[in-house]
Amino acid sequence: MALKKTQKSLKKWTADEYTTPSGKKSSKTGEVYLPKKQIKKLKSTSKGKKKLAAATKKKRKATKQGKQYSSHGLLAKGNKKKV
Repeated sequence: MALKKTQKSLKKWTADEYTTPSGKKSSKTGEVYLPKKQIKKLKSTSKGKKKLAAATKKKRKATKQGKQYSSHGLLAKGNKKKV
């Protein structure tokens, strides 16, 4: 039986191996939670490191304001592959 679109999306998301840049819990460090591959790409360039630092800063600010989610821009629709 073929999987529905939502089931395929969930299956892909599960395989992405999400983590923080430090590998520690986001709730403790305030860092963004991204796929390992994306973090590796961002850390490999100085421009990427700046983007990662800016995203973490936005995440920490949103967390301080009591928000569960932050709009840091690294996972904007269609942006995931352009890292």
